[in-house]
Amino acid sequence: MTKEERINFDPEKLRQFTFRVFAHFGIPEQDAHLATDVLAYSDEHGIDSHGIARLKTYTDLLQAGKINPRPRLKIIREKHAVATVDGDNGLGLVIGPKCMEMAITKARLHGQGSISVFHTNHYGAAGYYPLMAAKQDFIGMSMTNTTKGVAPFNGVEKMLGTNPLAMGFPTGEEPVVLMDFASSTVAYGKLEIASRAGEKVPLGWCLDEMGKPTKEPERMMNGGALLPLGSTREGSGHKGYCLGGIVDIMSAVLSGANWGPYAIPFAIDSPQSEKQVGKGIGHFFGAWDVEGFRDLREFKQNMDEWIRTMRATAHLPEKPKVKVPGDPEWAAYKIRMKKGIPLQVPVVRDLQAISASLGIPLP
Repeated sequence: MTKEERINFDPEKLRQFTFRVFAHFGIPEQDAHLATDVLAYSDEHGIDSHGIARLKTYTDLLQAGKINPRPRLKIIREKHAVATVDGDNGLGLVIGPKCMEMAITKARLHGQGSISVFHTNHYGAAGYYPLMAAKQDFIGMSMTNTTKGVAPFNGVEKMLGTNPLAMGFPTGEEPVVLMDFASSTVAYGKLEIASRAGEKVPLGWCLDEMGKPTKEPERMMNGGALLPLGSTREGSGHKGYCLGGIVDIMSAVLSGANWGPYAIPFAIDSPQSEKQVGKGIGHFFGAWDVEGFRDLREFKQNMDEWIRTMRATAHLPEKPKVKVPGDPEWAAYKIRMKKGIPLQVPVVRDLQAISASLGIPLP
């Protein structure tokens, strides 16, 4: 089999395998289901960079004792609709859903809720969390800082993470509008996917170890840097830098987590900064009650109209029709739940290694 080939797996059986892996490390059953759901969401919705391909790294960190399998979340500061939570070095895939639910609870009480979190770890795809809110008829938002990998605008040194931001909006008859994007030109996982497949990447995504634009993902991964959204001055790269800065400040500086170049690496073999300016990495979750602004039913009707209007936009010749944010994920979900989850061969090999090491059969 070649690097770019993929093997389809039954979605439910992959969920069962993932759950058993998390449970193996003493993660409580309910928490293991939460973590499994966050990872499965990515694979089932076509976000291959944040799904089960990350399971090996989580496994490595749990085996090394670098993640607390039984964290006790603690509110350390609170004022009405806002609070800061200590994640107790827990799995971000567990801390994230619990803190998003806190934000929703506060929104029910106060019309809006904001939760800042520190002492946590990688929380998967950012879009999972606002979707939790939208399913309950709230507007939702999530963001997180990540390991340094992005150069500031006009810089060549890694100082910020890919720092994603996501928002979700409830709808009536149409699927939820879900916006989930990195503040870098591309998520780091996209380079990992290209590297595993032996493919090059477009110019403008990243720099090599000499600070020069490169198409070789390995050159970026071995001493280079990703570029902020927009890449260059002509592409308004300063705006991507601003977005990355907003996420870093709201997630980490505000909460008391490690910010900027001091963010804790996700990969176990990545070098860690000797200087620590906080604890772990940070997340930020927000929820808003639509009823505090206008009638919910009317808002959802207008959202449906907004979606249909955007989709009806005249599009460029020989290009696909205009989509609404979230459309590609919902389309992928329909296909993958019928045909299976297509995993790259290197990812399958990682899962086979986990299976052999833990004695958990891979479907």
